[in-house]
Amino acid sequence: MVAIAQICKDSYIDKMEIIKRFVVFEGGDGSGTSTQIELLRGKPGIWTTCEPTDGPIGRIIRSTLRGETALRPETLALLFTADRTEHLFAKNGVIDHCNRGEIVVSDRYTLSSLVYQGILCGDLPSVLNKNFPLPELLFLFDIDPRIAARRIENRSAREIYEYFEFQERVRERYKTLAPQWRQEGVRVAVIDASNPIATVAKEIAQEIDAL
Repeated sequence: MVAIAQICKDSYIDKMEIIKRFVVFEGGDGSGTSTQIELLRGKPGIWTTCEPTDGPIGRIIRSTLRGETALRPETLALLFTADRTEHLFAKNGVIDHCNRGEIVVSDRYTLSSLVYQGILCGDLPSVLNKNFPLPELLFLFDIDPRIAARRIENRSAREIYEYFEFQERVRERYKTLAPQWRQEGVRVAVIDASNPIATVAKEIAQEIDAL
């Protein structure tokens, strides 16, 4: 943890509390964040990305989420932090794209760690993520877990967090934690993710255009 904090300090993370033009989608499984990311992919001036990334650390995380690799929750929380550090600061990462004047839209960021790993690891995710900067705009995809569960049930494979009781806790933590980002100066837009895809996409476009 000390090493990660030093990397953040060396990257001047303390001087950029909010990353301009950085947009994050957050929400429980089945809320539609990935669908909306796909709709934005390839649009001029927008770079879409996601966490876990497709990098080597992200691939280990994804293997764990699919249940293929068994890791302790604390280990997974540490891996998310390492993957996020690369996501932000590596060449052609989030910071580079934002500095080029692009709008970067990421499917998940630190709030996911505070919600998902926070349920299983207590305060550890808060400690690991406290030095990461915040996005300029956060979309919280809010949805009744029962509706999300119906969307997920036809998937060919389930991830380790995709069960109803856990998603109920996920929704409550999102609703508790997201307002804290607003207090830190982040624009927080709560989306009714049970609406049709086109309706949600229109709301997102309006908010992003305001940037």
